[in-house]
Amino acid sequence: MNALDYFFYLFAGLTLLCGLMVVVNPFSRNPVTSAMFLVLMMVSLSGLYVTLHAFFLAAVQILVYAGAVMVLFLFVIMLLDLKEEEHRKIKLATLFLGALSVGSIAFILVKLLGNARLVSDAPSAEGSTIELGLKLFRQYTLPFEIVSLLLLVAMMGAILLSKKEIK
Repeated sequence: MNALDYFFYLFAGLTLLCGLMVVVNPFSRNPVTSAMFLVLMMVSLSGLYVTLHAFFLAAVQILVYAGAVMVLFLFVIMLLDLKEEEHRKIKLATLFLGALSVGSIAFILVKLLGNARLVSDAPSAEGSTIELGLKLFRQYTLPFEIVSLLLLVAMMGAILLSKKEIK
């Protein structure tokens, strides 16, 4: 094993650990802390991309997801102003249904991965960013704009729902 393999396993472990800390955070029940662990997970995921020599994806992961999307998440979390004592209690039926759905998704994933085979004529990830940018611009401009409008509507909805009455 070379040094790149060690870095791959290090970043993979950090990604899994930070992803677990987003959901099950023993240090704090504050949602901002979970969002910060989500940022750390995204940064370690970009480290995985670097070890796979996908430098453009690593940069996009940090700029778009760890930057812009997490700013939006933090904006909504702080706007909603969640208090620690307002958290819901976990009911047994909810816990059972959640475990059942996670188990079924894991079963489907394992079944699909068991039937998967490597394809030798898979497209290469190599090429210039100019070609990638032109392809994205020509083929995905409309979906990108639709998603940006949906994010704008969701943010406006969160603002309206959390607006306090002026007395």
